[in-house]
Amino acid sequence: MDFSVVFAFIAVCICCILIQSIGRKMYRKGNLPPGPTPFPIIGNLFQIKSGEMVQSFKKLQKEYGPLFTVYLGNRPLVVICGYQAVKEALIDQGDVFFDRGSIPAFERMLQWSGVGALRGERWKEIRAFSMKTLKDLGMGKRNFEEKLKEEAQCLVEEFRKTKHLPVDPSSYLSQASANIICSVAFGMRFDYGNKDWVTMLYNMNKSFHIMGTFWGQIYDIIPNIMFYLPGPHNQMFKLNDELTEFISQRVKLNHETLDPSCPRDFSDYFLIRMEKEKENPSSEFFLKTLVMTILNLFIGGIETTNTTLKYGLLILLKHPEIEEKIHKEIDCVVGRNHISIEDRSKLHYTNAVIHEMLRFIDLFPMGGIHSVVRDTQFRGYTIPKGTDVCIFLSSVLSDPKYFNYPENFNPGHFLDENGEFKANDAFVPFSMGKHNCLGLGLARMEIFLFFTTILQNFSLKSVLHPNEIDLTPAAKGFETIAPYYELSFLPR
Repeated sequence: MDFSVVFAFIAVCICCILIQSIGRKMYRKGNLPPGPTPFPIIGNLFQIKSGEMVQSFKKLQKEYGPLFTVYLGNRPLVVICGYQAVKEALIDQGDVFFDRGSIPAFERMLQWSGVGALRGERWKEIRAFSMKTLKDLGMGKRNFEEKLKEEAQCLVEEFRKTKHLPVDPSSYLSQASANIICSVAFGMRFDYGNKDWVTMLYNMNKSFHIMGTFWGQIYDIIPNIMFYLPGPHNQMFKLNDELTEFISQRVKLNHETLDPSCPRDFSDYFLIRMEKEKENPSSEFFLKTLVMTILNLFIGGIETTNTTLKYGLLILLKHPEIEEKIHKEIDCVVGRNHISIEDRSKLHYTNAVIHEMLRFIDLFPMGGIHSVVRDTQFRGYTIPKGTDVCIFLSSVLSDPKYFNYPENFNPGHFLDENGEFKANDAFVPFSMGKHNCLGLGLARMEIFLFFTTILQNFSLKSVLHPNEIDLTPAAKGFETIAPYYELSFLPR
């Protein structure tokens, strides 16, 4: 027997035991919720399966319940699961859990600025300004709905040009939603097929795809190490820089043609406010803040709509009987007239399908990271001031207490016994409370109008038999990425 091998094995075991013992002493201070024992430096890296943080959290939820702690490096992260616990945090104690937590990859993308990365009072001021400005620009009002309907018709015309041939819908959907954000941010839109525009949107999508993979998730766990290491995560930031440069150039053009007496768009409103506060040393209104706030609108607005619609169409290819029922309802209730937001209350089944799409897709599984503003007592545990908290939205949207068949696509989750639409408290795809999505109203209007207009005009044809269609996402991390597929749009 080779005793040197035996001694080496024993030494490794002893080292592991010592490391775990040190980890317990280093990390388990105070009265945080329970969780797996972390290792020094890397935290719970080994317990969070590579590229599968969502699945790992669901496994830990089964073991520890609705509240547990994991360590991303040496940083504790309290994870809150299930509708009831999340409601207690974001609604019942919303003033405590309202601050923004740390998502290192996202913060680096936004250069630690703008409404998506600021914290505390700085975040409050920029968010309040953004919400008011979007409202002043007509968000949720009739004139803005007309812009959405016009873009929906442009999208339909682009699908007609495909002449029944199978296509990947991603680029079309991305261009449509991007034009809405460009209209809000800069008062302009791009023609479909503009090569530079299409390439930039493709790169943005690719950047988010990387964020959802192992490389993006490992960056969020140990950013101080990954910052210096080569790998695909660096491409994620490089591609994002291209979009940042585009936004910077558009803001510059707005600045050069600005008429303070007649603001045209979000950029103009911000630039006017920036000029008013140029003598204020504590002002948060800078060009960088504007660029990064618009970048946040692009990231949230374009990817939200694109992914939801792309995934939603794939679901209908998998379930053609659902598409058939939507066609019948639209034909009966709306006919060939232009669909409006007012029709949503009459299209009960279609509305239920859209809600179930957003639930099933689980667009933002991690739900954003919050931070507590003071030492907090929560469900018998003490969460110290500044501790990051993950609102695990995936666990809310699949909470069996509120959804009878959480793993299945079932519009019945949003229908009553008479076949009419019914709300569900646990339907929170854009989170809840003070940190819900900035463009929530826009996203829901856009998804409804684009989805119904497409189905009013087309039948969907898959290149695969429904039984062969796989709904498994391409990646699921910070955001869910829809799988690649092709379909044909057949005029009705």
